[in-house]
Amino acid sequence: MTLTLVLTLLLSVVIGLSLGLLGGGGSILTVPILTYVAGLDPKEAIAASLFVVGVTSAVSAVAHARRGRVKWRTGLVFGAAGMAGAFLGGLAGGNLPGTVLMIAFALMMLATSLAMLRGRRNSTTETHEDELPLGKVVAEGLVVGLVTGLVGAGGGFLVVPALALLGGLPMPVAVGTSLVVIAMKSFAGLAGYLTTVSLAWGLVGAVTVAAVAGSFAGARLAGRIPEATLRQGFGVLVLLMGVFVLVQELPGAAGLAVGVTAAAGGVAAAVCWFAVPKCPLRAPRTA
Repeated sequence: MTLTLVLTLLLSVVIGLSLGLLGGGGSILTVPILTYVAGLDPKEAIAASLFVVGVTSAVSAVAHARRGRVKWRTGLVFGAAGMAGAFLGGLAGGNLPGTVLMIAFALMMLATSLAMLRGRRNSTTETHEDELPLGKVVAEGLVVGLVTGLVGAGGGFLVVPALALLGGLPMPVAVGTSLVVIAMKSFAGLAGYLTTVSLAWGLVGAVTVAAVAGSFAGARLAGRIPEATLRQGFGVLVLLMGVFVLVQELPGAAGLAVGVTAAAGGVAAAVCWFAVPKCPLRAPRTA
């Protein structure tokens, strides 16, 4: 077993941990790992990531369901509507420049992360365990699918906030339900890719097994970590990835400025958190 394969498998455990714990981040992590670490062609990496994320999400969804953290009707309807919206978004996105789409993708990630970090300001808005109204699920699924199809994202980083912030589901339930949606979208996309792309199934299978193992650990941790902490952790992950994409896509000076600003903001936040007794970052929020 080569060092490259060992590193790929270790990082694949992180993919599963992210999906099981946060209900998203799988595609964001899988494609770079398979491209830059495993050395796959980008198209092969995308197709392989759809299989890895799809299988891992499905397995992790079952683990969450056994703990009562999946709303099946909401997830299946949301997923079906999201697939329809993603198709329409893909048609529109094909007529827009790639750089514009990626910058829009990054800005959307930043807005989503800030919403998750901010939480619900309205104290009258409470979480609930019920299935969401059918019309609301279809509408949100179409919108999220349209956006994710337009910018080419897997959608977990938007599905979780849609279910948690807009739908009012508790964060662990939003995570579990989002996995159903991600699995549906992933397998639909994989079917399209397999018409033109061949995969090294031995490598894909090994990565999938490692990711599934990580997802079990993530599913267990999701029920033990406070909801506000889980939501904020998700927000930080999406924020970091959004900044990374902006740095990559913006022209040299602008990208550097974003990177420096983000680094300075991170240092300031760390100093506030650890050194300032009344740091607003640690002020209690409504979960």
